[in-house]
Amino acid sequence: MVTGKGGTGKSTVAAALALALATTGKNVLLCEVEGRQGIAKMFDVDPLPYAERRITKGAPDEDGRGGQVFALHIDPESALLEYLAMYYKLGRAGKALDRFGVIDFATTVAPGVRDVLLTGKVYEAVQRPRGGRKKDQITYDAVVLDAPPTGRIGQFLNVNSELAGLAKVGPVKSQADNIMNVLRSPRTAVHLVTILEEMPVQETSDAIEELRAAGLPVGGIVVNLVRPQALSPSELALVRDDAVDPTSVTSELKRAKVDVGAALVASLVDEGRDHAVRRQLEDEQRELVAAEDLPTYELPRLANGIDHGALLELAQLLRTQGMA
Repeated sequence: MVTGKGGTGKSTVAAALALALATTGKNVLLCEVEGRQGIAKMFDVDPLPYAERRITKGAPDEDGRGGQVFALHIDPESALLEYLAMYYKLGRAGKALDRFGVIDFATTVAPGVRDVLLTGKVYEAVQRPRGGRKKDQITYDAVVLDAPPTGRIGQFLNVNSELAGLAKVGPVKSQADNIMNVLRSPRTAVHLVTILEEMPVQETSDAIEELRAAGLPVGGIVVNLVRPQALSPSELALVRDDAVDPTSVTSELKRAKVDVGAALVASLVDEGRDHAVRRQLEDEQRELVAAEDLPTYELPRLANGIDHGALLELAQLLRTQGMA
C-alpha cells in the first residue's frame, strides 16, 4: 500500500515501486482506486478497464532480466456488480440494479461497504493460489496499491471498524474479516510518501500513529522530490547569512566566460540565499522524518517530469536503497 498527502507524488512512487518489484521474471499488479486513471497517464496507455492488463516490463536486474507489470483500475460500481454475481448469483439482475442507480446509492450512503469492495478486489488478487483457478488468471508475486491519501488511509484500510454498524454477519462481514487478516499480516506494508515540508511531514506522522493504533503494519517513508544538495553545510551558512562576497561571484562568472553585471550578481546572491533558507527548513523536516524511526528512502526531483524512463530511474533508486 502506498499513501501520502496529495501533491507528494504517491502515485508516482507506487508506479516506481511496482517497476522495482517486477524483477527476475516476477509479475506485479499495480492497482488504483481513486478513479483518476493516473496509471494510464503515467504509462501513456489507454484508460484502464475493470480488468487486469499488462502495461509494461519491469526494471531489469543485473543480468538483464525483468518481469511484467499489470495494472487494474478498480471502481466500486464494477466491484459491487462482481460481488453480487459471486455471492448472490444475481448476474443480469445486478446490472439492472446499476441502471436504476441502486449501486451508486449503496456505495455512497455506506462508504464502509465501498471500501470493502475496493480492498476486496486487491485481496482477491493477493490470495490467488499458484496455478490460478482459471486458465487465464495470473498469479502475482506482489501487489501494489496506489491507496487514498493519508487523510483517509486509516478509514479506508480499517474496514472492520467502518462496517461495525452496518453488517454484523453475512458475506460482507466475512469478507471484511478476511481482508483485515491479510492487511494486518506480515504480507502487507503501508508505505508513506512525503516531501520535506511541514504539513506533509506532520500528516505523515499523524497517519503513522493512526495506522499503528488500528494494528496495521507501517512499512517505510519515501521522501520524494528531494532537491539537489550541491552545497555543504558551511557553504549554505555563508549564503544564508549574507556572507558571500559579490566580487568573488563576479570573478567566478568571468572565468566561466559569462557576461557579468551587478544586477545578475545580486540576483544570483538572492537566489542562493533563498535556496539556503529552503534547505535549512528541509533539513529540519528531515530530522522529524528520521525521528519516526522507520526505514526511509529518498527520491530526487526530476527536472523533465515523469515518463516511463523517469519511472525506471526512480525504480532503480528504490532497489538500490533496498525498498524492493
